[in-house]
Amino acid sequence: MLWSEHLARDRRRSEHTIRAYRATAERLTAFLQAHWGARIDRADLSRVTASDLRAYLADRREHGLGNASAARELSAVRGFLAWANAQAEQPRMRGPRVKTGVPRPISPADAMALAGEVADDAAEPWIGARDWAVLLLLYGAGLRIGEALTLHGDILPLGETLRVTGKRAKTRVVPLLPQVRAAIDAYVAQAPWAIARDEPLFRGAKGGPLSPVMIRRAVQAARTRLGLGDRTTPHALRHSFATHLLGRGADLRALQELLGHASLSSTQVYTQVDAAHLMDVYRNAHPHG
Repeated sequence: MLWSEHLARDRRRSEHTIRAYRATAERLTAFLQAHWGARIDRADLSRVTASDLRAYLADRREHGLGNASAARELSAVRGFLAWANAQAEQPRMRGPRVKTGVPRPISPADAMALAGEVADDAAEPWIGARDWAVLLLLYGAGLRIGEALTLHGDILPLGETLRVTGKRAKTRVVPLLPQVRAAIDAYVAQAPWAIARDEPLFRGAKGGPLSPVMIRRAVQAARTRLGLGDRTTPHALRHSFATHLLGRGADLRALQELLGHASLSSTQVYTQVDAAHLMDVYRNAHPHG
């Protein structure tokens, strides 16, 4: 598909992004053919209106698409339409927004959409793989950003668990989901530097240790594009990890150990979340479900 070739050659997107964007283009094309009742070609894409896009997103929402995922979908659609007819004026349509309010965990779909948006917007494929791996460590293993960025090459090769050094030099062992292990392995395979056992695992663009400021900036830009609230931070992914596990029925003491909390009172804050609702969401969408 020419769209995929453009993404790879001209935009230097990763294979993961190309697959996601190609799937979006295919879904849009199939929807428009059914919506308009006729086969379409590239030229027909110039007549897509905001009304058509609203109908498309409404259809996607019926299939369970959340606000952040809808915003990502709309961003991919706009890119596809701009490429299909670069001279045509694109339909104007505001992306969905998430209501702000009391602090709450990010839904599994929004957490993955956020991580994907950060990875997709990276300047280089290896940087996208790096950011994806970092954010999955926060959401899939409950690490603090500082804990993730102080990991060294001696954790390789990865096993089913990871020993983490947290606050006050306290160590704990956390399980690694297959998706998290795969993300780290993919980053290591693409990194332009060999990673020695005594050197930082995650590197900045010039080869030095990756600063948490870079991850926070990337998340801030991504949450703006996705319409997520200001409280959607890297630490919110750890918060979501905890609330989703608790909603699934995790023991509070076990959760305390996973998070590395010195006091159980620090862990009990997560009991304020609606466990029944989180359990349903978690079963349907979380990679550990």
